Amino acid sequence: MSEEKKEKKEEVKAPMQDRDPDSKDVGKVKVPSKFKDLVKQIEELSVIDLADLVKVLEDKFGVSAMPMASAVASIAGSETGSAVVEEKSQFNIELTGVGDQKISVIKVVKEITGLGLKEAKDMVDGAPKVIKEGVKKEEAEEIKKKLEEVGASVVLK
Repeated sequence: MSEEKKEKKEEVKAPMQDRDPDSKDVGKVKVPSKFKDLVKQIEELSVIDLADLVKVLEDKFGVSAMPMASAVASIAGSETGSAVVEEKSQFNIELTGVGDQKISVIKVVKEITGLGLKEAKDMVDGAPKVIKEGVKKEEAEEIKKKLEEVGASVVLK
């Protein structure tokens, strides 16, 4: 690496797992100049804003930081003797009953799933049947409400 590139890197505090205990610059990481502004902006965020940023990045790129966080939380929980309970964020919507207004239920299922009329009818006729999988909590509750308004029985799993 050229001397010029080395000089352009800025040092910032590093997380514990990135620290080299044998290094003279314990707790420092070299940041390439192209990331300098981004790192500075992130450093200035509050904890709440940083948590919101993580959520946005998870949604945007379809990734999750939870596996590592869950592992750390479960280790911490087991060391203190307390149980760590993780709230479910993805739900499957199961149509368990149709009720008296079958046509209305078919229309709502068609709207929710984007299926054709025949496919939606077949799904309703096949109840109990999962009509949508991997739905966020808010959306799942909204769909459940729509179906219950037309007389259907719904379970979130």
